[in-house]
Amino acid sequence: MPTQIEDMSLIENRPASMAKQFQMRVAQSGPREAFRQPAGEGQPWKSTTWDESKVIVDRLAAGLLALGLQSEQRVGIAAATRVEWIYADLAIMCAGGATTTVYPTTMASDVAYILADSECRVVFAEDAEQLAKLKEHRSELPNLEKVVLIDGEGDGDWVMSWSELQELGEAALAKDSTMVDRAVEAISPDQLATLIYTSGTTGRPKGVRLAHSAWTYEGASIQSRNILSEADLQFLWLPMAHSFGKVLLSTQLACGFATAVDGRVDKIVDNLAIVKPTFMGAAPRIFEKAHARIVMMQSQEGGAKEKIFNKAFEVGLKADELKKQGKPLPFLLGIQHSLFDKLVFSKIRDRFGGRVRFFISGSAALNRDIATWFNAAGIQILEGYGLTESSAGTFVNLPEDNRYGSVGIAFPGTEVRLGDG
Repeated sequence: MPTQIEDMSLIENRPASMAKQFQMRVAQSGPREAFRQPAGEGQPWKSTTWDESKVIVDRLAAGLLALGLQSEQRVGIAAATRVEWIYADLAIMCAGGATTTVYPTTMASDVAYILADSECRVVFAEDAEQLAKLKEHRSELPNLEKVVLIDGEGDGDWVMSWSELQELGEAALAKDSTMVDRAVEAISPDQLATLIYTSGTTGRPKGVRLAHSAWTYEGASIQSRNILSEADLQFLWLPMAHSFGKVLLSTQLACGFATAVDGRVDKIVDNLAIVKPTFMGAAPRIFEKAHARIVMMQSQEGGAKEKIFNKAFEVGLKADELKKQGKPLPFLLGIQHSLFDKLVFSKIRDRFGGRVRFFISGSAALNRDIATWFNAAGIQILEGYGLTESSAGTFVNLPEDNRYGSVGIAFPGTEVRLGDG
């Protein structure tokens, strides 16, 4: 397991851009698995290497350049979390553009506002539902020259398919094989990478401008803690339109682990059992729901099983408190804990795949009781804190110093000021 040693040189010498970081990751980890995605009900998940991912990203990026995309011009992504979202985002950045994120649940009028306000020239639309929103407000989108439909066919005019953009890029690369590399080399650290629109307290959503240096800092900061490595496997379901999701992509590029991607919230628990990840990021409500579901199932069982379950957590919570204090477990408590770990806790861990080293919680405060309950079962939840304006991650607990009810310590190099009120 990685040890927690901060290496400030990783932050000081980080790549100039997310695009460059992607290329460096491919060079370092080319034949290793990069992404995994569901291939259909009952089918094995499809795996893609870093080398294979780069072929797709380069074609998409070259396609965008062939469409005339210029430095820092915006390209929207209106889609749920899926591997294609990540490929589109990487391609936009490799072409020198900036991604405008749009939740797939956003109302058509707000989608039109976000795309018009950010002056998007191209939009990746997931399916017919997202395309319909754009068509409904096309007259309000004078800058939108092309829509790339991820699932579906083009119309030979305003709409082109995902494969058609790749074909356009492949043809462009055949004529100029270094066009994407030159675009990547031209990106400066302070160049715009992402526009994330957040709902303000008043008025329309407001765009938060995030530069490449913000994302590379996030990845390098977590990498410097040495708590994740190429050997890890992430399960990613978080909305990529949210800064939390983007932080996890930045971290993947920095650390090199593989990521299994499926944004369907109703499939999270089932997917964890299939994918068997070593970590996952989530909002507190996911842990609250999982806790409530497990407790309810035991309550419905009733009888001896429920009594064993309740006794197990009574013992587990006592053991957890002693461990937090750095004290050894008394002999009898240690025996009880080992027994209940086999009877109860191991089965709970198996529901989450059996390999989870920790979960990461953000976006809202985590209930302390939920954190202690999971820890008693042998699953750590590391709570963190950040703002979209700070590219999300700013504080996070560490596996060897996890303090419930806190957001941990600041990322290396982050300056913190405490204010009164």
